[in-house]
Amino acid sequence: MNNKKHHDENGMKHDADEHGHHHSEHEHSEHASKHTDQHHHVHQSDEGDHAGHTQSAGHEHDHAARGQKHDHHDHHQMMVADFRKRFWISLALTVPVLLLSPMIQKFLGFSLRFTGDLVVSFVLASAIYFYGGWPFLKGMVQELRKKIPGMMTLISLAITVAYFYSAMVVFGLAGKIFFWELATLIDIMLLGHWIEMKSVMGASKALEELAKLMPSEAHKLVGEDKVIDVPLNELIKGDRVLVKPGEKIPADGVVISGESSVNESMLTGESKPVYKGEADKVIGGSINGEGSLVIEVHRTGKDSFLSQVIDLVKEAQESKSKTQDLANRAAFWLTLIAIFAGGLTFFVWMVIMHQDLSFALERTVTVMVITCPHALGLAVPLVVAVSTAISASRGLLIRNRAAFERARNLQAIIFDKTGTLTKGEFGVTDVVVFDESIQIDELVDLAGSVESHSEHPIAKAISNKAAKKLPVQDFKAIPGKGAYGMVDGRKVMVVSPGYLKQENITINNDTVSELFEQGKTVVFVLINDRLHGAIALADEIRPESFEAIRSLKKMGIKTMMLTGDNKQVARWVSEELGLDQYFAEVLPDQKALKVKEVQAQGLIVAMTGDGVNDAPALATADVGIAIGAGTDVAVETADVVLVNSNPLDVVAIISLAKATYRKMIQNLAWATGYNAFAIPLAAGVLYSSGIILSPAMGAVLMSLSTIVVAINARMLKIK
Repeated sequence: MNNKKHHDENGMKHDADEHGHHHSEHEHSEHASKHTDQHHHVHQSDEGDHAGHTQSAGHEHDHAARGQKHDHHDHHQMMVADFRKRFWISLALTVPVLLLSPMIQKFLGFSLRFTGDLVVSFVLASAIYFYGGWPFLKGMVQELRKKIPGMMTLISLAITVAYFYSAMVVFGLAGKIFFWELATLIDIMLLGHWIEMKSVMGASKALEELAKLMPSEAHKLVGEDKVIDVPLNELIKGDRVLVKPGEKIPADGVVISGESSVNESMLTGESKPVYKGEADKVIGGSINGEGSLVIEVHRTGKDSFLSQVIDLVKEAQESKSKTQDLANRAAFWLTLIAIFAGGLTFFVWMVIMHQDLSFALERTVTVMVITCPHALGLAVPLVVAVSTAISASRGLLIRNRAAFERARNLQAIIFDKTGTLTKGEFGVTDVVVFDESIQIDELVDLAGSVESHSEHPIAKAISNKAAKKLPVQDFKAIPGKGAYGMVDGRKVMVVSPGYLKQENITINNDTVSELFEQGKTVVFVLINDRLHGAIALADEIRPESFEAIRSLKKMGIKTMMLTGDNKQVARWVSEELGLDQYFAEVLPDQKALKVKEVQAQGLIVAMTGDGVNDAPALATADVGIAIGAGTDVAVETADVVLVNSNPLDVVAIISLAKATYRKMIQNLAWATGYNAFAIPLAAGVLYSSGIILSPAMGAVLMSLSTIVVAINARMLKIK
């Protein structure tokens, strides 16, 4: 119980003994500001550059911390609404196109013919092609400019060939009309994109949420006693400001008068309010407790702690690599196959087989249309929609699809301690009595009765532990040292180690020494000025954390912990849970570096946290997972948000990611696999045997493939 000097992550020195249980024996406030700014969503790259906005995977958005004019969330909603509108209008126009199609009429056994019916079909199909197909045509231009043909190019190729070939047939060329193929293909693709974008929608508001932590005004002191309210941007270094109880501290600075406990958890992840007295540093955005403080402003604007966190988030964000989704890669190869197979078909029938132009064109168009299966457009979106629905029902909110899909390959998970593996609140872990004249229950009841009159988190924890509350007279708080009151005619004091030192009360007890070594907060109970016992408190480990760590180890995933707390606390939590590794006394700007250290070992890493300072680390990690009970920033910046704050949900996310990926592969196999069968038949390889795949039969195969994909997606489950 030596008088310990320690630094928190802001470079503040505190005397642990002097601050007592209103500050604790913590050597490091956990600067765990958490959060990954995965606020660049991966818009599946096949969404194209709709409305002039490139939706490539990993697209980076540059947000200003305040006053952001471009609201990406609203823009994304507009795009979803645009796809929805185009789908319904195109679908309405498709109905008469289907009814007027000679091929459909023949297939269904009815006739609906009138003068100019093909021209009406042409007009309706033109509207569908140019209006419904516009996002895909524009997307194709973008893909070709980047020299990466993908889904947009494949869709555009199929609808363009079908449209212009059919138009030529309407105006005199011998052949078959593919307007119905064109219309249904556009409808299906619009539906697929609408489903997909709606499923993954959710814009990141991380930097705006960070900025919201600051109050709008400050109470500036002018002269000795005059107070004026001024906007934050008018504060300069050296100004004195008054911070009333319950208010947010307006700027980084130093306390010049007053004392209070300050809640820094939104910024540091530290679960306990930290005692602040004269000469102690405070952070802008933290919340003042029960006392009034006068602080001298040291840092404002871009120099402030909060702004530095914002910069770290931006930096980590911009270092993100881009990814491509599976469907787009499949589309790239199908585009090449379509062009090659179509060209080869035309060449063979015209040059080698000496067939007429109309026959060669029909075979070529049939091949080109069939190569772009409707099912491919739904293969991934349907799985995305189902997995998003399943995850939402389980309290797992997926915000970044690409990162979520990477979760299936995770090799290491780094957990933040406070609020993630632990509850983020104090609980009594041990009670020690020093003589046999008092029982443990009685000691706790007496201490709990006194502490029930205090609002401090440690006092509440002791009060909650007490089985019964006794009447207390003459209650009085001892600032920074504890409290006392008269209970059943006895003077009961609950005090910090600092009080014992001040009063020259010594204690030699191995159990208490061990509790200090574990980094726990220990307070002492005096009855009638005589030391009777000690109560140890710590941030309680969540019961679910034990099972989560066991499950992750069974999956072969390394488990690690990152904390700003001292080594004793970190070691205790790590040993209790059986973690593979822990990092203690980590400063906020070092958290991302620790993630990079683990990544440098060649591991795919996830980071789980719930505060603001975790943002850079979570952005650096391959997958960022937020505990939903944390700050708004944490929730807004994550790839995945665990609404129920349950570490076991991390296991569920990994299981769902694996299952989702399997379904996507299966669907892509179904969606593209039938091409191996359909393309040769469409090209006419069995023509000499009298077997040729008609466009109508190709449509049946397409429909069957789409149905299989839809049913398979619905069968997705978390094991």
